[in-house]
Amino acid sequence: MKHTTRAASVAAVAAALVLTGCSASGSTEGAPNSLSIYAWAGEIPDSVIAGFEAETGISVTVDTFDSNETMIAKLQAGGSGYDIVEPSQYAVGLLAERELIQKLDESKIEGLDNIAEKFRDPSFDPGNEHSIPWAWGTTGILYNEACTGREITSWEDFWDPKFAGKVYMLDNMLSAYIAGLQVNGYSATSTSESEISTATDSLLEQKPNLAGYNSTNYADLVGAGDACIAQAYSGTVAATAVDANPDVRFTLPTEGGTLWTDSFSIVNDSDATDAAYQWINYTLRPEVAALVTDDASLASTNAAALEVIANQDLVSNPAIYAPEEQLTNAEFITDPGAALSFYQAGWTRVRAS
Repeated sequence: MKHTTRAASVAAVAAALVLTGCSASGSTEGAPNSLSIYAWAGEIPDSVIAGFEAETGISVTVDTFDSNETMIAKLQAGGSGYDIVEPSQYAVGLLAERELIQKLDESKIEGLDNIAEKFRDPSFDPGNEHSIPWAWGTTGILYNEACTGREITSWEDFWDPKFAGKVYMLDNMLSAYIAGLQVNGYSATSTSESEISTATDSLLEQKPNLAGYNSTNYADLVGAGDACIAQAYSGTVAATAVDANPDVRFTLPTEGGTLWTDSFSIVNDSDATDAAYQWINYTLRPEVAALVTDDASLASTNAAALEVIANQDLVSNPAIYAPEEQLTNAEFITDPGAALSFYQAGWTRVRAS
């Protein structure tokens, strides 16, 4: 899926309260032979759903959302009818804090040992108490070496006047600030007003170098050579661009870039918790977890799945599975809390310049 709003601000929750997006899935709420899931588009392959239904006899309905904020607002409004949701890392804490998702009963879960070490006991959900990771990816750099004439390794390259007019940044506030902060040696999760101010100044300095902010067709532009460099999310779009053109590369910057992960959580007012645990256990199986790569071109958080992924070319594609050595400095984006206002004020200046 395209995570065009993965790092969207928590402030959008209030605005999202006016949004709808619920399907008829609520009509089966509480039925013992049904499970209603609210997830990111494209992250649960049809093959996973079909296999689960065939094995358990439980009917699965999946509705999709386009941002964590939309999903949070839907649950917060009450009576959603959903049993399972798929929050990104920073949203897990927000949902748990609002008591919108359940604390998981580890005694009912099988296959936790299959999860890769870096996704166990994560900072955003200690002990995986509220979430079981499913898919992961990164925010980094997509570039065309035929256009750049050299390897691109750093956020600093986005400020290089040699590439003026052929550089794109993601059209997303916190994503843009990943580069603005890390290029100055700061954490992408900074809550310091002075550090965010410095990052804002850097983004303002960068503005004349940009062709624009783009979260839609940047991969096509890089692939065609119409853009040299683009800030990019890993996954299907970037992987396709890398596969289609031998000059196109995806890499994490030496400054770190960021990691994201999407997980399954059980909704607090679900009446189908038994079915929800069956779903979690089913998706923790290596052969099932492998399908998120084979059928959705996303990286699986399941280490045991790596050996059974049918298309090993996907595992070697850095736009899906970033090399371990590049992940050393990568950070999980977290909720900025009260510091959100500093980002918003700075972003308003940047976009108006």
